[in-house]
Amino acid sequence: MAYDLLIKNGWVVDGSGLPRFRGDVGVKDGRIVAIGRLRESAREVIDAEGRVVAPGFVDGHTHMDAQIFWDPLGTSSCWHGITSVVMGNCGFTLAPCAKEDRHLVIRNLERAEDIASEAMEAGIDWRWTTFPEFLDTLDSLPKGINYSGYIGHSALRTYVMGERAFEQAASEADLAAMERELRNALMAGAIGFTTSRSPSHETPDSKPVASRMAAWSEVQRLVGAMGELNAGIFELAGEGVDRKVGHPDLPDYHKRLKALAVETGRPITFGLFTRKDAPDMWRQYVKLIEETKAAGGRMFAQVHSRALSVVLSFKTQMPFDRLPVWKELRALPLGEQQTRLRDPELRKKLVEASHERDSRRALGTEARQADYDWIFVMDSVDPPHRSIAEIARERGIDPVEAMIDLALEKDMDRFFFHPIANENQELALELIKHPQAVVTFSDSGAHVSQLMDSSLQTYLLSHWVRTKQALTLEQAVRMLSFVPASYWGFRDRGLIREGMAADFVVFDPDTIAAELPEVVRDLPAGAKRLIQRTRGIAATVVNGEILLRDGKHTGALPGRLLRGPLARATA
Repeated sequence: MAYDLLIKNGWVVDGSGLPRFRGDVGVKDGRIVAIGRLRESAREVIDAEGRVVAPGFVDGHTHMDAQIFWDPLGTSSCWHGITSVVMGNCGFTLAPCAKEDRHLVIRNLERAEDIASEAMEAGIDWRWTTFPEFLDTLDSLPKGINYSGYIGHSALRTYVMGERAFEQAASEADLAAMERELRNALMAGAIGFTTSRSPSHETPDSKPVASRMAAWSEVQRLVGAMGELNAGIFELAGEGVDRKVGHPDLPDYHKRLKALAVETGRPITFGLFTRKDAPDMWRQYVKLIEETKAAGGRMFAQVHSRALSVVLSFKTQMPFDRLPVWKELRALPLGEQQTRLRDPELRKKLVEASHERDSRRALGTEARQADYDWIFVMDSVDPPHRSIAEIARERGIDPVEAMIDLALEKDMDRFFFHPIANENQELALELIKHPQAVVTFSDSGAHVSQLMDSSLQTYLLSHWVRTKQALTLEQAVRMLSFVPASYWGFRDRGLIREGMAADFVVFDPDTIAAELPEVVRDLPAGAKRLIQRTRGIAATVVNGEILLRDGKHTGALPGRLLRGPLARATA
């Protein structure tokens, strides 16, 4: 047999957790057709000598619903070995929604997910009303990687209720209409249903997003509809009861989640992090997951490979941006800011002003009140990192002046980061190793100027495997491929086996690592975002075609829409 693609001489780490072996992998018509010592010819060959050949990585938590319209490649995810993503998390999707009502969807997304309304208005070709029509639109778009998507509660609610969705409880007629649309979405290929009940999710006018106005009975009704169809995953951004030790509503919330999983039979998933301000709260969630399993329900956590951090820089956001003196400075072009920051009188005013408290509550990954012991200089991706407080003490200056000097020393091209979760990395490792946890939650496509977590998969390999040796390479690859593919039901991905889809990442385990972030203005309407490239990845293959060689796009766009199980059953 002549292959379309032959990957030769690599160390195959097949995603199962079994030991690596030397071998070749042959691909025909987008599928793996042979594994071993292969001597046949091929139209295209990747020489993987000295490199690992692994299944393409799967990211179960993204918000690339808008980005897919203007970025066919799926950056930054594709640069980090991601070949399949799940979008539509936390209740935020673009459908169902008619074009004339798109302002309702944009209102839900703009602040909660930090996606500029101008970019969405300019970049999205709105060709749908219903969720099935949206999936058909996605199917028609050029794609570098594979995409699957949930239907989101906020969009579903505004589609049925209009402006009332931001203000009122749903009527019986509203609930029946939402249930009908959800069923249609699942039949067409939605992978499940998502919602947000998080106090972190607000509209630009500081009102709750639409899904937060829903009673718990509304959530029960909609997840129950998935139960009746025996299909779909339920993902949620939770009620915020994990931010305070001894929160009185925690037992009731956990009781409701457990009952919902057991009664509907649907898998429930959510993000789970450790927090220094609520120590040991994460253990309550681990207990919930284990108790739900014991009761016959399915529940799994989405965990991170490092600290979840707000990224700060003069090119993006700083903790002082909304304070009056700072606001005036930050409105200027960056070069002019750089000049004025050298003025001793202005610096003095800026330092004094920075000690005022910003009256606006920071949400999600917005810059928050500065804590200089917990703001670090990002001169490398891997630790150790020095805090601003430490550097300011060494220099004998105010921490704010230290941040200004550090930025000026690198021509304003210096990043800082402020961890807001997973501050204790040893506890984060406990979560990574939990059998009902998935290493995911990049949030790619959202918080575009506030964080950069598309690299969490490569960080697992560079930090926890190579530097810390806390995981074997086989364990880590399994965590990034087979485990998420299994939880989200991608039955033909996540393993290197004959008959499986030919998604691969070919990398050097000794050098794979994320690069430092960059700020670019490549969004529609010139909006800015953070990107992050990687080194050590020789090739990324999607559906049997080489998408990237050494991080460079080959011109191929082999990605596909991965529809959910009900659509596959009727295909």
